Amino acid sequence: MGTSIERERFDEEEFKRFSERLSVCLATLRELLRRPGFGKGPATLGAELEFFLVDETGRPLSLNQAVLAEMTDPRFTTELNRFNLECNLTPSPLAGSPFTALGQEIRSALAEARRAVGRHGGRIATIGILPTLRPEDLQRGAMSDVPRYRALSAGLQRLRGGAPFEMDIHGDDVLQVSCDDVTFEGAGTSFQVHLRVDPAEFAGLYNAAQVATAPVLSVAGNSPTFLGRRLWRETRVALFKQAIDERPEAGGRRQGIARVSFGNGWVRRDALELFAESVILHEPLLPIMSDENPAACLRSGGTPGLAELRLHQGTVWRWNRAIYDPVDGGHLRIELRVLPSGPTITDMLANAVFLIGLTHGLAPRMPEWISVYPFAMAHRNFYRAAKSGLDAELAWPRATGRGVDLLTARELVHRLLPLAREGLLAAGIAPAESDPLLGMIEARSLSGQTAAVWQRAMLEDLEASMPREEALRAMFERYLALSDKDEPVHRWPLEGQGKP
Repeated sequence: MGTSIERERFDEEEFKRFSERLSVCLATLRELLRRPGFGKGPATLGAELEFFLVDETGRPLSLNQAVLAEMTDPRFTTELNRFNLECNLTPSPLAGSPFTALGQEIRSALAEARRAVGRHGGRIATIGILPTLRPEDLQRGAMSDVPRYRALSAGLQRLRGGAPFEMDIHGDDVLQVSCDDVTFEGAGTSFQVHLRVDPAEFAGLYNAAQVATAPVLSVAGNSPTFLGRRLWRETRVALFKQAIDERPEAGGRRQGIARVSFGNGWVRRDALELFAESVILHEPLLPIMSDENPAACLRSGGTPGLAELRLHQGTVWRWNRAIYDPVDGGHLRIELRVLPSGPTITDMLANAVFLIGLTHGLAPRMPEWISVYPFAMAHRNFYRAAKSGLDAELAWPRATGRGVDLLTARELVHRLLPLAREGLLAAGIAPAESDPLLGMIEARSLSGQTAAVWQRAMLEDLEASMPREEALRAMFERYLALSDKDEPVHRWPLEGQGKP
């Protein structure tokens, strides 16, 4: 979706030609993956951090382009809605001390963002979903004034036949709301981690990431409310899926596979399966054609850009997504998209350490596991973790390789920490780098206090003396103050904090 797009409407012939080019790109990628030495090189770690702009009252500040104009830093870019920005962080070698470097860069980048938004009387907030949002903040005028977002909206609405987007999320409260545009998607922000991998190791690491996602998400939740309703521990998962769902509805059920999903099965051989699945299952949204002849480029010994395939893959939002990048002779990445933004920089680094460590720790087990552990169980674990956090009951393979155990997420997280440490060591990450961050995950799981749990507990305390909207605003102010201190969320105080 970083492709430069200046048009918003396309005709059917353009969609047809684009689909034909996708087939060529897939065939080219198949041959490219067979090229000796393709994608070889040190593993790297990269990330994208999305965040909110808010005013002095904690309400969304819809000035992202004005704030962006205050900065000359090319790492920052707009996001879908006017009150969001994104920072694309610099990749670094995975081995050694990558999280120290990542943390330093996030701190300096957010300091620059604070200075820029401060000139407009605003602040920044790293949080999964902004608690102070109202329905009127998410109507058509909320979208950033950028052609590619309008083109994306038009593409989804084309497939929906103009029907409104329907949100129906059930938690402690129920949210049922519709919108004429995709702007509800911008209500959530994330911390997306990119892991460059050797093509020969892609299947094992990708499947491992799929398995690791549920226990990591259970301890990382940070979006327990939306539009004043108490919903899932990570409501962003349900919201994102429904906010851009183009599938037709029949008999009260959606037909087909959602563009936002956990996936459809284990990868059996290589990354090509995931790219082919995106092309086969999902119609194009943005038929922007490049001038490249991918097959000719490959035959001449070059590295094809595969621009159409990369653009299409950018409009199919798997929670763990395969990425092809032509940079450095071409390579593959796994984009780990599930982590929410916030609550602190330290907490985000801890979440990433646990996810990457567990992915590497599980990878050697995956060839055996995928034959005895149904994908449907991993799929169910993911949504249970999103809904219930550390209280979720998750199915996990037994050490004997036969059958599964049902464990609370809290128990499972504690059990998996040594495996995550083992995976980090195997990836070459220094123990002095990772152990303190894994210790924060352990403390979070033992205390039971994730960012989502803290938000809900604080809200309940405040609601004893004020209406919900006022309580949400007061809770959010406390959240911002504690987030700015960068104290890990398991240490955030609750007792006495809700007193007016």
